[in-house]
Amino acid sequence: MNTSSRFTVAIHILTLLAHGGGEQMTSEYIAGSVNTNPVVIRRLMALLREARLVTSQVGVKGGWQLARPPKGITLRDIYRAVEEGALFPLHSNTPNPRCPVGSTIQATLLGHFEEAQLALEKDLERTTVADLVQETGARAR
Repeated sequence: MNTSSRFTVAIHILTLLAHGGGEQMTSEYIAGSVNTNPVVIRRLMALLREARLVTSQVGVKGGWQLARPPKGITLRDIYRAVEEGALFPLHSNTPNPRCPVGSTIQATLLGHFEEAQLALEKDLERTTVADLVQETGARAR
């Protein structure tokens, strides 16, 4: 089973950009904060740009910045921008249809997993990047 840190890193990036107050930041600078390679940052930034959460400017004074105010970006927005597929994927192989459990387990689980996904997204909708800037600023003091 594979888990991804894209969501966490994307939250870090957007919180950093918001903390910068509109100042453009390079991928190298962001990578230094995240402690990763700038290539990883650029890949995530492409997803965030596609979701219209960030914009970029090329050139000497270029860099990345938020595409909208931090209070207008929720964790749900970020999650949807960088995570692919179901939160809880079903079996990669079709279970045995002759088995009393195998014949119905996927249909049984699907409804539960969809409800869990909706509950997660509803909860993520309540927190904005502005909230995180405030929380991280309070902890840094």
